[in-house]
Amino acid sequence: MTSKLTSKTIDSFEDVKAKDWDACANPDDLPYSPFLTHSFLSALEKSGSAIPETGWKNQHILVNNAQGRLLGCLPLYLKGHSRGEFVFDQGWAEAYQQAGGRYYPKLLAGVPFTPISGRRLLLRGGPQDQQVAALLLEHAMALADNYQLSSLHINFIDDTQLPYFDHPDLLVRRGHQFQFKNSGFDNFEDFLTSLSSRKRKAIRKERAQAVQAGLDIKHLTGDDLSREHWDIFYKFYTDTGERKWSTPYLSRSFFSMISEGLADQILLVLAYRDGQAIAGALNFIGSDTLYGRYWGSCEYHPSLHFELCYYQAIDYAIDHGLARVEAGAQGEHKLARGYLPTQTSSVHYLPDRGFRKAVAHFLSNEQRYIKMEHQILSEHSPFRNTIEEPHSGQRSNMETRTYQIEGMTCGGCTGSLEKRLLLEEGIKAASASFENNQCEVTLDPALITDERIEEITAKAGFEFKGKAA
Repeated sequence: MTSKLTSKTIDSFEDVKAKDWDACANPDDLPYSPFLTHSFLSALEKSGSAIPETGWKNQHILVNNAQGRLLGCLPLYLKGHSRGEFVFDQGWAEAYQQAGGRYYPKLLAGVPFTPISGRRLLLRGGPQDQQVAALLLEHAMALADNYQLSSLHINFIDDTQLPYFDHPDLLVRRGHQFQFKNSGFDNFEDFLTSLSSRKRKAIRKERAQAVQAGLDIKHLTGDDLSREHWDIFYKFYTDTGERKWSTPYLSRSFFSMISEGLADQILLVLAYRDGQAIAGALNFIGSDTLYGRYWGSCEYHPSLHFELCYYQAIDYAIDHGLARVEAGAQGEHKLARGYLPTQTSSVHYLPDRGFRKAVAHFLSNEQRYIKMEHQILSEHSPFRNTIEEPHSGQRSNMETRTYQIEGMTCGGCTGSLEKRLLLEEGIKAASASFENNQCEVTLDPALITDERIEEITAKAGFEFKGKAA
């Protein structure tokens, strides 16, 4: 018999013990993410960076068992705007408000100012995980219903958690970011040999150009980080914001707080000229990933941005055996520098059925554009062979098939089918449309058969009609 679970909302990280939150955020058997820690999230609150006055009101959900043990959490915010999210819904807001609705406030589950995919339902691990996940999601959706909010958005969900969001009222939205994948490279030169000759020459030229003024580049982490370093970097950070005609999201005190709690998970890369720091890039270190976050400078040097943000990150990831580098949102220019397009996912709950139907239609059309863009970008891969295995020297056996699927009636249906397909080994992409009753699947025929596609379709509750004519 499972113990009774209860859920509640808290409005401050002071209302939950750090060790309990972290036990759910980063269980021992899962990849470590610094962005989910109590230290990182509470620093956003304590520093005044993510508080009601800046449009972020804490509404975090906790699930406890009958003995009061914390089994799951959901970082959740009541938002007065859509800034700092990087899954852009301003068009939805405008349409909803033009129709006479009130889009803000809304609910957002995610990490403020951090477009990094990760777990959103933070589960301690155990036989009740499925039940805890369902209760967290149910509580969040109930908040949107009870307060008559326009929407609930859960952004940048790790693909391993997508099955938890298999709900008929949730819409799935796809996007992509650019990531470096470490295919077992021995060093940076080994990585360069996997590129086309033209791209290899271009990168070597950029790296030489970046330091031609005699710049010295240093990596700082752990106890090497000092208050002076953060004072310098904060000037770089605010300068970048001002150049973009925007107000920086993070306060100076935030950087001191994360340095106190997460120093060993921070990599600060600084460029010096004549002993003075003139540029820097801030990264966070996970168990298998280096996350690039912020950059800034007080002097212009050609290609220095590429050197500090992309090439130094690749160098570090290879040297420390990390599987990938996530360099944040947007930026097609990253492709030529070894960062490949990688799918991202978010889910959205819109209580108003009419609004939900309109957004589902929009997402269906948007997905076609995203897919086309992804294909175009992939064709411009800097690697000599396939983007799937850039260092293997073997071409991909992937092919795309279109299947006729009956019974899909909304974006929730297509999202449910896509999620089930993407969990299958041998399937790299899936795009379903309820409008034409079709699903396009990119697969490896050596690993997946049409019969298996039919089985998955049936489990999702739809009728498989075979390959489309």
